[in-house]
Amino acid sequence: MSTHAKRERLLLADLLESAGPDAPTLCEGWRTRDLAAHVVLRERRPDAAGGMLVKPLAGRLERVQAEFTAKPYDELVQLIRTGPPRFSPFGLKQIDEAANTVEFYVHAEDVRRAQPEWTGRELDPVFSDVLWSRLEKMARGLGRKAPVGLVLRRPDGRTAVAHRGAPVVTVTGEPGELTLFAMGRQAHAEVALDGEEDAVAKALDTRELGF
Repeated sequence: MSTHAKRERLLLADLLESAGPDAPTLCEGWRTRDLAAHVVLRERRPDAAGGMLVKPLAGRLERVQAEFTAKPYDELVQLIRTGPPRFSPFGLKQIDEAANTVEFYVHAEDVRRAQPEWTGRELDPVFSDVLWSRLEKMARGLGRKAPVGLVLRRPDGRTAVAHRGAPVVTVTGEPGELTLFAMGRQAHAEVALDGEEDAVAKALDTRELGF
């Protein structure tokens, strides 16, 4: 049975393939080639991927990222499409689903929404609920450095507190859009913000959202 992570993986690979190696993305400073190299490195070189979180390993991360970026683009896309190596933890369905569902969804939108005249993607209700469930768990981590109080709200009224503080900004949208907002893609998330004007401006402009 296909999982959400597997579906998003294939969609991401298709988008990268269609866009080509030099298309823009929402990841600052990255073209599609850089994004593809990042995804492959994360799954295949855990010794280097630790540099995303541990500063002393950042130099190793940069070196290995450069090595992957230099590979043929078609090879990178195929490595994403075929998935992690046999003995990778990401090869386990449960870990793949937990670690990659949001990762691949966001990066697919990083490619899609950086293109001119992009259109929003309508998500099925089951997948929206999956994203909401993940977002509820991650909200405090994603919003921990927010400059204002931040509440994420679904159209049906369900909420998740991303950051406690005052003044408060309430961000309303579908789970996929709220996920993009909380992951630092505020300018490209289709959401409505409610709060004091200055606080709303800070929530939109801050680079402190996300991990």
